[in-house]
Amino acid sequence: MRNRRAALAAMATAASLALTLTACGQDSEGGSKEDKGDAKGGTIGIAMPTKSSERWIADGKNVKKNLESKGYKTRLVYGEDDPDQQVSQIENLITQGVKALIVAAIDNKSLNNVLQQAKDADIPVISYDRLILGTKNVDYYASFDNEKVGELQGTYILDKLGLKDGSKKGPFNIELFAGSNDDNNTKYFFQGAMNVLKPYMDKGDLVVRSRQTSLNQVTTLRWDGGTAQKRMDDILTSAYKRERVDAVLSPYDGISIGILSALKSDDYGSKNKPLPVLTGQDAEIASVKSIAADQQTQTVYKDTRKLAEVASKMVDAVLNGKKPEVNDTKTYDNGAKVVPSYLLDPVSVDKSNYREILVDSGYYAEGDLK
Repeated sequence: MRNRRAALAAMATAASLALTLTACGQDSEGGSKEDKGDAKGGTIGIAMPTKSSERWIADGKNVKKNLESKGYKTRLVYGEDDPDQQVSQIENLITQGVKALIVAAIDNKSLNNVLQQAKDADIPVISYDRLILGTKNVDYYASFDNEKVGELQGTYILDKLGLKDGSKKGPFNIELFAGSNDDNNTKYFFQGAMNVLKPYMDKGDLVVRSRQTSLNQVTTLRWDGGTAQKRMDDILTSAYKRERVDAVLSPYDGISIGILSALKSDDYGSKNKPLPVLTGQDAEIASVKSIAADQQTQTVYKDTRKLAEVASKMVDAVLNGKKPEVNDTKTYDNGAKVVPSYLLDPVSVDKSNYREILVDSGYYAEGDLK
């Protein structure tokens, strides 16, 4: 009888072990579903906006790499610029018991309800590059100095036109583009650029012939290059029958490529009609190649390797009962709270320094730019 009881007990133990192993089994992304032990070894959810931009692909890979180097598992998802899909993905991550969330929002006002779910589950949230608005359930924000990005773009335009040092006088014709109206960074980029451009616009040294100068007139939904191309086509048709565009403020490389297509269709880049000064952001490969070929003029480089490291350190600190390092506790008010932030410095890149900044640093290999 004793042997029979022992056998039954062994069978029960084995069944229990099998169920436990099943519950902790591998998920579809190759990570482990969460146990409730120490933070190390736990799974961190990473929600990125889209794979249509090489920048976000790089961000996702870098965040994943940094977290895994610290002993965490990761689950990386992309919302493909669909706010509803991103909300659903974050809900799934919460259900799966992630220890923390790193979220680069598609629509910065669409996440309030799902982040309340995260709060209820005691899951800390790091807002990544794009500040999430209207909720107290954002613990920290990791980004670049977004106003400085715009200042670099605006200052570059003034330098290339010769207005900043007074070597040339206006008027010069300029057109303005901004990012997506559902991205909080858009207003900071635009404000930074206007800080340096508007005084010259007020004096008449810079003229916006389309008369589209307010932020709500110049935004580009989802940062889409095709949308920017169409708007630039319309501006050239309506406002530049005899005049020539001397500069275009573009906030992002994908938008810049669209603008460039519109300009080329209007014979810009020919011998008698040189391309305008054209800015950008993110140092994407297509735009760096364009800069090397004397088409797009400038981009703003943001080392996403460093941003991923900052976000990963924030997660690691929070999960281990420490306060993450921040360097801004005043600027980023999301409407519900001022979110403690760590901001990195962006760098202006053009043909004169792209190899030094991008290749010598190891961000790109020389072969990437062939």
